[in-house]
Amino acid sequence: MRGFISPLTKLSIFAVVTIALTALLATTIAAVGFGSRTTYRAEFTDVTGLLKGDDVRIAGVKVGSVEKIRIVRRKIAEVTFSVATEQHLSTHTLVAIRYRNLVGQRYLSVSEGAGPDVRLAGNAIIPLAQTEPALDLTVLFNGFKPLFQALSPKDVNSFALAVIKTLQGEGGTVNTLLARTADLTNTLADRDKVIGNVITNLNNVLGTVNQRDTELSNLIVALQRFVSGLAADRTVIGASLDAISNLTDSTAGLVTDTRPSIKNDINSLYTVSKTLNDSQAIVEGVLQRLPGKLTAITKTATYGSWLNFYLCDLAVVGLPVPITGPNPDTGRCAA
Repeated sequence: MRGFISPLTKLSIFAVVTIALTALLATTIAAVGFGSRTTYRAEFTDVTGLLKGDDVRIAGVKVGSVEKIRIVRRKIAEVTFSVATEQHLSTHTLVAIRYRNLVGQRYLSVSEGAGPDVRLAGNAIIPLAQTEPALDLTVLFNGFKPLFQALSPKDVNSFALAVIKTLQGEGGTVNTLLARTADLTNTLADRDKVIGNVITNLNNVLGTVNQRDTELSNLIVALQRFVSGLAADRTVIGASLDAISNLTDSTAGLVTDTRPSIKNDINSLYTVSKTLNDSQAIVEGVLQRLPGKLTAITKTATYGSWLNFYLCDLAVVGLPVPITGPNPDTGRCAA
C-alpha cells in the first residue's frame, strides 16, 4: 500500500543508524581522529606509566595521542606523538607528562614557552630542556606515609586531592600545597603533644602498679582462690539457693496465714494505746506512788519467804456496837 514504508526499508535504516553510532562510539573509545595530524618527537628522562594511545592535551583539551615510545640513548626515551595539524607547535613548546587520575594513567601536556613564535617542523625533536617527566606518586606518598598514619581519613583525602590537583595543573599551587602540609603538620604536632601526655600518665600508672606488684599479685591469687572455691562449691551453693527459695515460700505462706490475727492485734493495741493516753493523769499518779508501795510490800517479806502481817487497828462500821482493835500506838504498831 502506498504511504507505508516496507519492513525491509525500516530494517535497513535501523541497521545503518546502529552501525554509524557503533562506529562513532568505537572511534571515541579508541581516540581515533579523522582529520590530518602532524607527528612530533620528544625526549624524556623517565616515561614510566606513559603508554601508546594515551592523550595529548593542550590546555586540558585532547588534540592527539601517543604513537610510539622507544629508548634512543642510555636513560633517554623518545616519545612519538601526533597532534591535529591545525595545532601549530613552536620551537619553544614545552611537553610534560601529567597524571590523568589516581590509578596511574598519564597524558602529555603541551604548552607554549617564552620566546618567538617559530613554527616547529613535523617530526622535529623537542629536547630534554623543554620536557618534564611525571612525578613518581609512589615515592611521593611513601615519603608521606608516616604523616598519613597519624591523620584521619578525611585529612588524608583532602591532602591527596590537593597533591593531585597540583600535579595535574588543574588548580592550586605549590604554595597552597605547602600551606596545607604545614596545617596538617601542626595538627600532627598537637596530637603528638596529647599522645605524649597520655604516655606520661600511663607511665605514672604503670609505675604505681609496679610499686604495688606484691599486693596486686596477692590480690590476683586471692581472687583466683575465691573463684576456684566458688567453682568447687557450685553444687552446694545451688542447693542453698534452692533451700532459700523454699524458705522464702514458707515464710510468705506463714505471713499470709497470720495476717488476719496480726491485723486484729494491731487494732487491739491501738485501743489499749488510746485508753492509756486518755487516762494519762491516772497512769502518772500510779507510777508516782508505785515506788513507795513497792518499798512497803518489800518490808513484809524481810523475815523469809513469807509475809508477816500485824493487826494494828480494826474498825467495824455498821454494827450495833462498834468493835475496836488493838491500840495502834503500842508494840510493833508503834514502830
